[in-house]
Amino acid sequence: MAKQLFLTGGSGYVGRNLIRHFTGRGVEVTALVRSASSADVVRSLGARPFRGDMLGADLQPGMAGCDWLIHAAADTNHGASTPEQERVNLEGTRNVFRSARAAGVSRGLQISTESVLLDGNPLVDANESVPFPERPAGGYSRTKGEAERIALAQGVCGFEVVVLRPRFVWGRDDTTALPQLVAAANSGKLVWIDGGNYRTSTTHIANLCHAAELALERGGAGEVYFVSDREPLVFREFVSSLLETQGVTPPTKSVPRWLVTALNRVGAFAAKLNFIPFKPPISSQEYATLAVEVTLDIEKARRQLGYEPVVSLEQGLAELRDRASA
Repeated sequence: MAKQLFLTGGSGYVGRNLIRHFTGRGVEVTALVRSASSADVVRSLGARPFRGDMLGADLQPGMAGCDWLIHAAADTNHGASTPEQERVNLEGTRNVFRSARAAGVSRGLQISTESVLLDGNPLVDANESVPFPERPAGGYSRTKGEAERIALAQGVCGFEVVVLRPRFVWGRDDTTALPQLVAAANSGKLVWIDGGNYRTSTTHIANLCHAAELALERGGAGEVYFVSDREPLVFREFVSSLLETQGVTPPTKSVPRWLVTALNRVGAFAAKLNFIPFKPPISSQEYATLAVEVTLDIEKARRQLGYEPVVSLEQGLAELRDRASA
């Protein structure tokens, strides 16, 4: 393979695994870092840290000589939209892709999310032809959707841009979703909405890394690809399996959907009035992400990229159990 890759978000969950994957394939990885601790993390994984900021004007020297870019950094806040999320997800994406194009990078990959299509309604077997919603579920959905458009717009003058949309990334070394689920379950705050018996697509971290490699090598310029594990799962069964790998007993409590949606409406009304101190149990973004069916059709990735998952559900769960007991 013998390529050079510039990576943003290298010290994060997805970024760390991308470094392991690509360095294992003989790729020289340069990872953007903002702190000494982040530099230590990426250096320990075999990447070269480059100190800078995704909004800074000094990115091109770190990208010089690189063939590929992966933009994995993002503000993933699922609460109310913030100016910082706007700045990072929009201006940061624009600056990273502009800098890569100016530095002579040939291919750029935007790590996006299925959330760009979420509006709070079920998303069933969605493919890449589904349009962006008129009213995105929250700031995360909206800014990541705009970030896709920003990245793709930079695909000119010999610079090719591809987008990947995974759903519910999970697996080894998870410092995001799994710890939050464990904490919520242990505190008694985790409850099922309408029993949790709706389907969800999932993406093991190794499958995402494999898809990223294929997208850089084979993805069509300007194309968007959904990727996930083989088959959708029942949300409650999947989350319960994750918790059990950590020795945590899944919750049994359930709340009716009508109650959650009613509280969300009250919360939205209170937010407009400002002075009413009411916060719903989950945000509209969290509801759209976790409380309804979200399933994906990955046939395009299979057809055009030759994508097939490399880690099964059983293998991924076994790895989590082994690491938890080590």
